[in-house]
Amino acid sequence: MWPPRVSRAQLVVGVLLFALGAGLAIQVRTNTESDPLRGARESDLVRVLDELEQRTQRLEAEKHRLEVSRDQLESSNNRAEEARQQTDQRAQVLGILAGTVKATGPGITLTINDPQGNVRPDMLLDTLQELRAAGAEAIQINQVRVVASTWFDEPVQGQITIDGQRVTAPYVFKVIGNPQDLQPALNIPGGVIRTLEKKQAQAVVVPSQQVLVDALRAPTAPDYARSAPGAGNG
Repeated sequence: MWPPRVSRAQLVVGVLLFALGAGLAIQVRTNTESDPLRGARESDLVRVLDELEQRTQRLEAEKHRLEVSRDQLESSNNRAEEARQQTDQRAQVLGILAGTVKATGPGITLTINDPQGNVRPDMLLDTLQELRAAGAEAIQINQVRVVASTWFDEPVQGQITIDGQRVTAPYVFKVIGNPQDLQPALNIPGGVIRTLEKKQAQAVVVPSQQVLVDALRAPTAPDYARSAPGAGNG
């Protein structure tokens, strides 16, 4: 009976048990070696915790710095966009005043028919001045855009020019402004319409909520004036 006979199944089981035990031993040893805090002194643990807390504080400070930078960039972008919008709006306003861009809005259309040819340049100028005094913001007469420097002339009897361009009847004023101010200004006693009627001219005023002033002037650079330092600030 000795030595005892070992069956094949028992041999396999024994090998498996040995392998399992060896694996557990290696795992325990590995865990012990890979964990630097295992068996550490209390003072070492306190130091590690302090270092972790300091690192956390540094990360929080860096996070706050990045958030502040992000907010500053967003604010800067917002200010830049606001400045750009203000610049665009100002350019539009200046373009309307200079006659270099189209304009639209409420206003009136004044049509002056002159079958007898009695309308003179000074009458058209008086009409323009009356409209300006009533708050007109943009005006064109026939195909001539009216600006601050607009002038009237009659180089030949019966031929009226505006800024050097000849205009003929009917004289059509397209005017942007408050219709409730513009129309009464033309109808005051002794005003523009009454003067035109005395010259056998007919004036028809049509108020509208959508008047288009589309006659344009080519932009011109000044000969002598230049932008002063700090111009546009404030």
